Amino acid sequence: MYINKIEIKNFRNYEKQEIELNPHINIFYGDNAQGKTNILEAIFISGFGKSFRTSKEKEMIKLGEDFLEATVFYQKSDRDGKIKIELCDKKNIFINGNYCKTVISNKKQIEVNGVKIKKLSELIGKINLVIFTPDDIQILKSGPEKRRRFLDMMIGQLRPMYVYILNLYLKTLEQRNNYLKQIKEENKPESMLEIWDEKLAEYAEIICKYRTEFIEKLNSKIKEIHSEVTSNSEEIKIEYITECNNREIYLQLLKQRRKLDIIKGYTTKGIHRDDFKCIINDKEIEVYGSQGQHRTAILSLKLAELYVIYDEIGEYPILLLDDFMSELDEKRRKSFLSYIKDTQVIITCTDKMELDNLNEYKLFNVKNGKII
Repeated sequence: MYINKIEIKNFRNYEKQEIELNPHINIFYGDNAQGKTNILEAIFISGFGKSFRTSKEKEMIKLGEDFLEATVFYQKSDRDGKIKIELCDKKNIFINGNYCKTVISNKKQIEVNGVKIKKLSELIGKINLVIFTPDDIQILKSGPEKRRRFLDMMIGQLRPMYVYILNLYLKTLEQRNNYLKQIKEENKPESMLEIWDEKLAEYAEIICKYRTEFIEKLNSKIKEIHSEVTSNSEEIKIEYITECNNREIYLQLLKQRRKLDIIKGYTTKGIHRDDFKCIINDKEIEVYGSQGQHRTAILSLKLAELYVIYDEIGEYPILLLDDFMSELDEKRRKSFLSYIKDTQVIITCTDKMELDNLNEYKLFNVKNGKII
């Protein structure tokens, strides 16, 4: 799997740019704030339908413009494809052919091979991506939300049904939380909660099964990878933390915590609060790990994700590295490169990077939203 070409228009600081990529290594280099990461963002949004940098999508539209386009042409083993993203911030209203007014629309349209899609789940998995950013170290250092997001993104690429069930769970959770507030403020009957409890428990059990399955898959890969990266000095494992892996158990938990949920006005337990922890040499890295151990562990985790995806689909995903190589010492860099030799890699860095041990790579000098 690889990307042949990217076309972007009014994307961040790019007015119009067409980029033909090497099927192997692509290095975008230049000073900070020139637009290197914007290329990765354009690819990422074509794979996931959203940015990894912002939840405010209109920020991606070039200043002074009211729309953007990002088109990715890709090749898989059995077919080629095209994904086009359009985002419009404003819309001109005409009546009888005459301009009437401009309204804020913030409308996003996604096409796969020329066909408009209605649901994000129809996009996920068309191109498979693994992304490294300097902020990814926070997956292991910060709270559980980032770890759940990591799991959700990985599983969602491979199991479209997971995205569908997760969205159903989150929608039901929102409805239950709203009703909890109504019980507290308007004395609504508590018995109605059983409707949402049943649905939450049904969806939670399915989601937990998916997450448990993929934690096991990650563990089957990460142990060997981490052992090699650390010269056999560290042993790593991932443990999934949940209280909702069984429908009946979760129903009982919801019932036990009902009074507390009403007082607080939200659902205090559920898969939306699940977590996983990374254990190195029998110690939890979030508590006892050094900065170097965190960097090595996230490297191993991302490489394990890459190999899990390969096992699932029979092709390596595309690897996006945002200034990540600068975070690695020479030893880790060499170890890392040995794992990605069969993968298309798109790298951003400040300095022109020469890779002596790799023959096929392409360099792109980025300056002020242009490839020069």
